[in-house]
Amino acid sequence: MIALFTAGAVALLLTGLGTPVLMRWLTARGVGQHIREDGPKGHVTKAGTPTMGGITIVGAVVIGYIAGHLGIGAPFTRSGALVILVVAAAGLVGLIDDWIKVHNQRNLGLSTRAKLGGQLLLALTFVFLGLYWVRVSTMLSFTRYSSTGINLHYAGWGILAAVALIGASNAVNLTDGLDGLAAGSAAIIFSCLAVIGYWVFRHPRIYHVHNGLDLALVAVALTGACTGFLWWNAAPARIFMGDTGSLAIGAGLAALCFEMNLQLLLPLLGGLFVLVTLSVVIQVASFRLFGRRVFLMAPLHHHFELKGWPETTVIIRFWILAGLFTAMSLGLFYADFLTFGTAG
Repeated sequence: MIALFTAGAVALLLTGLGTPVLMRWLTARGVGQHIREDGPKGHVTKAGTPTMGGITIVGAVVIGYIAGHLGIGAPFTRSGALVILVVAAAGLVGLIDDWIKVHNQRNLGLSTRAKLGGQLLLALTFVFLGLYWVRVSTMLSFTRYSSTGINLHYAGWGILAAVALIGASNAVNLTDGLDGLAAGSAAIIFSCLAVIGYWVFRHPRIYHVHNGLDLALVAVALTGACTGFLWWNAAPARIFMGDTGSLAIGAGLAALCFEMNLQLLLPLLGGLFVLVTLSVVIQVASFRLFGRRVFLMAPLHHHFELKGWPETTVIIRFWILAGLFTAMSLGLFYADFLTFGTAG
């Protein structure tokens, strides 16, 4: 428990205290956000707000994770190290994307092909190291490795993991359109994963998870980093996380779920991100097939803005949705534990 508190506290303090330092550095160099021209008119005033704040999130997660192991005898593990590697690498892809936007002074960074190529390389690296270095279970699972009794084998698990990691990264990226929306939602979700990680650590015979405590440390560090960043990112935001933060958060979420054998729980746990992504898919499909838009604007949060909801109202209500999805996920996880324990 001391390790968990240490990791979370260090990550929270680093983003809480380090973000304003980064803000001043970015402001002095004119590194500001460029707003999409077709976005809600109320967002025009946000132009020039410092971006790439995800640098502090990624840095705080790495340092918080390391701090959680110092002086208390908790060993570093391959499982935790792999998730940290995924978070850092995804953050690097996002950083390159953000830097191109700032350098070119427009809201377009890496080309779609280049960005997807970087994410695919990261996903394949995660798959390879997960299978051959960490030795994760290849069973298709909901709350534990034996949930479904279906073995995906290396090929099936690898394809599913790669698709999920890329999808989760882009889903969080799409959700990061309002002040504090992605950071607040992610903090709620990662706190749930921290609880689950500690639970599977306490019941290794049931869950067969490699190094559950270390994965809980990563989840706590992510919770602390997102919470500390939210202090400065809450409406009206003084800094944006950019793709640096959103891609890292999404990749970390998928990596944690796949190492904890929660593949089928991931879509429910990240239900808010799924809804936002579906709104974009529906909007694009409807326009291309029928020439009509379903929503006033996609992603979904912009639709409600154009409906007249104040930005803070949209954010808080979406946070509530994220909390409900998280509560449902945790409830199903615990219900399965009770059922399994009774059956056993």
